[in-house]
Amino acid sequence: MTKRTRGILVLLLALLVGLASVLVAARWMNGRAAVSHRIAVVRADMDTGAKLSAEAVELVDWPRTSVPPGAFTDVKALEGRVTRTALAHGEPVLEARLAPVGTKGGLSAVVGEGKRAMTVRVNDVIGVAGFALPGTYVDIMVNTRSPGARHEDEQDRSISKIVLERILVLAVAQEANRDETKPKVVNAVTLELLPAQAEALDLARSVGTLSLVLRNQVDPQPSSTVGATKGSLLGVQVQPVSTAAPIAAAAPARRMAAAPAAQPTPAPKQDCVDVIRGVTKTRECF
Repeated sequence: MTKRTRGILVLLLALLVGLASVLVAARWMNGRAAVSHRIAVVRADMDTGAKLSAEAVELVDWPRTSVPPGAFTDVKALEGRVTRTALAHGEPVLEARLAPVGTKGGLSAVVGEGKRAMTVRVNDVIGVAGFALPGTYVDIMVNTRSPGARHEDEQDRSISKIVLERILVLAVAQEANRDETKPKVVNAVTLELLPAQAEALDLARSVGTLSLVLRNQVDPQPSSTVGATKGSLLGVQVQPVSTAAPIAAAAPARRMAAAPAAQPTPAPKQDCVDVIRGVTKTRECF
C-alpha cells in the first residue's frame, strides 16, 4: 500500500468519526430539548411577605419529568405576587408558596384565611428565652386568681392554666422570617389565632400573667389539664372560699309593726236608779 493510499484511508476514517460525533451530539441536544422545561425561580433569597417583580425571578431549564406542581413558566404572571413563605436563591416559585392574587405585601399576606394576628408583650422568660420563632407552635398559659378568692388569701388561690394550645407564631418583633433558627430575645410576639381565641387571649392577659410554652411542631395532640394551684402543688387541700357576703353582727333587727290595741267590749245597756236611804245615796241598775 502506497503512502497516498494510506493518507486517503486516514482521511476517510477521520471524516467518518467526525460525522458520527455530529450525529451523536445532535441526538443528545434533541433529546435534552424534549425532556427539559423552563420554569421560574427566584434570583435571590426572598423573605416572607415580599412582593415579587420581573427582575426578582428568571426562567431556568428543569427536567420535564420532575417539574413541581404549581410552577410558573411566565415571568410576567408573577409580577406583584406576594410570598407566603421565605424562598431561597434558585428555588422554584410555586403557587402554594404565594398569597392569593391581589394581596398586599407584609404580614397580612401570611395570616391564614379565617384567622387573625395578635401581638402580646413578652420578655426573655415569657418568650421561652427567644426560642419562640416564626413558624413554631406554642401553648399559652395564664397565672391568675381562681374565682371567689378574697384579697387576703389571693396567694393561696392563685392558679396556672393552659388556656390556648398549638398557636402559630407569625412574627417576633418586626421579623417574620421562618428560616431563622438562632434564638432571639424580643419584647413582642405576634400569634395567629381564630377570632374566639383572640378574645380569650385578650381576656387572659388582662386578668393575669401570660407565659408561652414551646411545643413540638409535629405534635397535634391536645392536652387536658385542670390547672395547677398552690394546694395541688404542695399536696394539701385548701378549703373553698365562701362567696356569700358576711352578715353584720350588729345589724339592727327588723322591727315588727305594732298590732293595734284591742278595743274594750262595750257593756250591755242597763237601767239605773238612785236610791236614798237617810243620808246615804246608792245607784242600782237592772
